[in-house]
Amino acid sequence: MKILSIETSCDETGISIMEAKGGIKDASFKVLANNASSQIDVHIPYGGVFPALAKREHIKNLPIILEKTLKEAKLDKKEKPIDLIAVTYGPGLEPALWTGIVFAKELADKWKVPVIPVNHMEGHMVSPFGKEKGTFKILKTNYPVLSLLVSGGHTELVLAKKVMDYKIIGQTVDDAVGEAFDKVARMLGLPYPGGPQISKLAEEVRPKEKQSPFSLPRPMLHTKDFNFSYSGLKTAVLYLVRDLQKENPNILQNEKIKSQIALEFENAAVECLVHKTKKAIEQYKIKTLIVAGGVAANKHLKEEIKKITGKKAKLLLPAKELSTDNSLMIGIAGYLNYIKNKKKVPRLSSIKATGNLSL
Repeated sequence: MKILSIETSCDETGISIMEAKGGIKDASFKVLANNASSQIDVHIPYGGVFPALAKREHIKNLPIILEKTLKEAKLDKKEKPIDLIAVTYGPGLEPALWTGIVFAKELADKWKVPVIPVNHMEGHMVSPFGKEKGTFKILKTNYPVLSLLVSGGHTELVLAKKVMDYKIIGQTVDDAVGEAFDKVARMLGLPYPGGPQISKLAEEVRPKEKQSPFSLPRPMLHTKDFNFSYSGLKTAVLYLVRDLQKENPNILQNEKIKSQIALEFENAAVECLVHKTKKAIEQYKIKTLIVAGGVAANKHLKEEIKKITGKKAKLLLPAKELSTDNSLMIGIAGYLNYIKNKKKVPRLSSIKATGNLSL
């Protein structure tokens, strides 16, 4: 069957078309077309995603990307070109989510096809199985599975003892790790999105220094639960910068100092993620670890995560282009849910944007 998937949870407008077949454990996919439009340039002046602008850009981009995607897939939009539509309905920015949902419903009415609403975080969990182009198959996965989901809006540890059966065992109690990266980047005068900028600075000094001359806290590192906290770490950077600027108002013009701050922040943020993940792997005897979401592309995180898995658990990471928000992962998750629910689909009227949706 052909699946059209739509992703508009934040600032990325994505539409993909895939051919899918098989069951939950042996599903295979062939990418017919995959397109996206980034809004980063639109949001840079605001230092982050501005919801009203994100909504406007999605509305403008969706018809354009659809036409391009259908053309690349060699399908005629006037006829019934696909069999199923998968669309993100949460979590995310509700104004942005609604644009994708409304668009999906309009296409469903026109083509007389069903719509499967997809949890964005479940999309990230299956993203390591995908490929941007070509054909791919769901890998055989040994359970229990632990997923570390790290993005601008979420930091979660999710346990699955069987296929598509999830339990959140840990999550951030305040800021998500990706959000903290962006906020610290702004403190250092770096452009949005901040995560890659912080990592770039950190990597400039990491080979030589390993450790920064500065010291930042590791919040909740030794609590008995699996929760995270990044608000205090972010505030500690704020105070560090403030104190340094008291001695030298132009301190952030010193690129080495900025790099050293970035290095210590990244070390602290990653250490918290890795420590809690390692503890969960040991406690639940995890056989497969998935690390997904935008922060999964962080070089230091990947290196540290590999150290704790070894022979204990198989590590699955998405390709770099699929670590950030994308419609391919929504298509994969949509198809798996369609099969799991024995091809039952919800009424179109029941599909609503849910900004704080949980797994």
